[in-house]
Amino acid sequence: MSKVTKGIKQKKDGHYELPLPFKTDDPNLPNNKQSAEHRLSSLERRLKKDEKYYKDYVKFMNDIITRGDAEKVPEQELDNKTTWYIPHHGVYHPHKPEKIRVVFDCSARFQGTSLNDHLLTGPDLTNTLVGVLCRFRKGPIAIMCDVERMFHQFHVIKEHQDYLRFLWWDNGDLNSEPSVYRMKVHLFGAASSPGCCNFGLKHIASEGRNKFNKETVQFIQRGFYVDDGLASVTSIAKAIQLVEESRELCKTGNLHLHKFVSNNKEVLATIPQEEQAESINQNMTFGELHIERALGVQWCIEAD
Repeated sequence: MSKVTKGIKQKKDGHYELPLPFKTDDPNLPNNKQSAEHRLSSLERRLKKDEKYYKDYVKFMNDIITRGDAEKVPEQELDNKTTWYIPHHGVYHPHKPEKIRVVFDCSARFQGTSLNDHLLTGPDLTNTLVGVLCRFRKGPIAIMCDVERMFHQFHVIKEHQDYLRFLWWDNGDLNSEPSVYRMKVHLFGAASSPGCCNFGLKHIASEGRNKFNKETVQFIQRGFYVDDGLASVTSIAKAIQLVEESRELCKTGNLHLHKFVSNNKEVLATIPQEEQAESINQNMTFGELHIERALGVQWCIEAD
């Protein structure tokens, strides 16, 4: 906690950056590039065999590079002393078979060690699932939303980015030599990422204490289970205010709240359509009862 509290800073672009919370100040990791090359060649075989997997993978990689979550390591920095290469692979979400997520394997071992072995996980800052769901059931008007690409909104300080190197082909061209890239954001797969991102979200909320309503600050601090926010209030006016203020408060740290769902049409009407969950607009047209998933619980918004 002292490492992230001392190390969190807001950058000029509004994003917050945090250090990787290493157990020791200068972790001594062996050069594992060879091991990463070996894993890349087995990935290459799979990419060549499965066209859909290849297309989805390249799209994901191009996306993180275009957004600036990852960058190609400049030639003059290739020989930096402290580096670590992370192998990666793609997984599909069981509920969204069209959506691939590339997972960086920070537990991959080389010479008896892995990146995760050197990282502190910190205390569990995730709000309890039961607590979030019980508060969600209290009031008659409910709201659900999520933080877009939450882990990637919290950046890693420059001095630690070389521990997050990976190999990839420019533009997904498998006939070219793989290049060296590095991630600039906290990763799915790093033991420290949930702690860092939960800490970052709560930090943004506490920074807004003097500008925003107490209920809004509390929602950001206590109403989220990682990146999913659930809340319930007693009136339509309070719900509208909570949505507006939560979006504003998150914007102060360059976080984007979207995929809003509510069991009240008046509340939904105040939220731009592109910020609502896609399923809302689809189900309204078919006139069927609309079932949402609220942290794994089935929630029928019309009947609730």
